[in-house]
Amino acid sequence: MNQPPIGRLRALRSVELLTPNFADAVDFYEEVWGLEVVEAEHSASWLRGTGEEHHALRLTRSDTIGLGRLVFALGTPAEVDQAARRLRARGIALVTEPGPLDQVGGGYGLRFHDLDGRLIELSADTWAVTARGRDASLPVGVTHAVLNTPDIDASVAFYQDVLGMRVSDWSEHQMAFLRCGSDHHCVAFNQAPWVSLNHVAYEMTSLDHFMRGLGRLRHHGITPEWGPGRHGPGNNTFSYFTDPTGLVCEYTTEVAQIVEDTWICKVWRRTPELSDLWGTAGPPSQRIRAHMTGTPDGSPVADPLTAPVDAPVDVPARTSTGTGTGTGTEGAAA
Repeated sequence: MNQPPIGRLRALRSVELLTPNFADAVDFYEEVWGLEVVEAEHSASWLRGTGEEHHALRLTRSDTIGLGRLVFALGTPAEVDQAARRLRARGIALVTEPGPLDQVGGGYGLRFHDLDGRLIELSADTWAVTARGRDASLPVGVTHAVLNTPDIDASVAFYQDVLGMRVSDWSEHQMAFLRCGSDHHCVAFNQAPWVSLNHVAYEMTSLDHFMRGLGRLRHHGITPEWGPGRHGPGNNTFSYFTDPTGLVCEYTTEVAQIVEDTWICKVWRRTPELSDLWGTAGPPSQRIRAHMTGTPDGSPVADPLTAPVDAPVDVPARTSTGTGTGTGTEGAAA
C-alpha cells in the first residue's frame, strides 16, 4: 500500500551554506549581493531579503564548503507533528524530534536526512520580521536550489513520494525540476558524479529589478560568469556568480507559474542554441561549470585553467528518458 507524502510543503524558506571564508562571505552577501544581516554570532550569520521570511540565508563557519541544510515551510505545528509520524512510518530516522527549534528565527520543526544525506528542516511558526520595501534592486529571498546527485531517479522519487513534490519538467535525463507550490521549481536535481550543491537562486521582484541588480553588482566590480539570459524550463531569467567561497549564486525572476490542472510535464532537449532563449548569455564557461559541479569532499574547486586535464569539470548530458515530450533545452543549471 502506498503511503501518503509527509505533508504539503509551502515553499523553500531558507538555505544554510558552509564556508571557511566566513567573514568574506558575510561581507559579500550583505554589502554586494543585497541581503541584510538580522542576527550574527562568531561562527554564524543570518541574512534576510526583502520578503517575509526571518532569514533566507544562514552562513556557518566550517572547514568544508557546501550546503548545510535546506529549510522548507509547513503550515502549522500540527503538520510538523504529522510529518514526524509519517517519516517514522517510512523508517526514516529523525535528526531532530518535532518541537520548538532552539535557533535564530525560532519556529516549530523537525530535521531529517534525504537519500543523499542532505539535512532537511521542516518548520512552521517562525519569527515574524518587519517588512522591507521592494523598490530597491535587492533579492526577495531564496527561490530554488539545484542539487547535484549521482542517482537522479532515486532523488526525484524520494522528493516526490516522501516530500510530495511534483515534477514540472525534465532537461533530458540530466536535470529534473520539482515544485511544491505554484513556482515551476523550488528544487532541481542535476545528474553528477557526486553529491554537492550546484547553486542557490535568489528571486528579484521584476525584470527591471533583475537588471538593476546586475548593474549594482557591476558597480562593485562583479560581472556575471554566465548570463544574463532566460532559461527554457521554468522560463526564468538568470545570471550566475560565484561567492568568495566558490559557491554559485544566481539572480533570477519571472519563473513560470504552474496551474496544476493544466500543466503538462515536458522533456526539453539540451542544445546550445536553446539553453538561453534570449541568445545573450553564450555557453557557460568551464570555470562556472566546475564550481557548479563542486567537489566530493567539500574542498575548494580547482581552477579548470590550472587543474589536471583529467579533473572532472563538467558532466555530459545523458540520453533522454521519462514522460512527456517537448522542444527546448536547459543549460548547465536552472
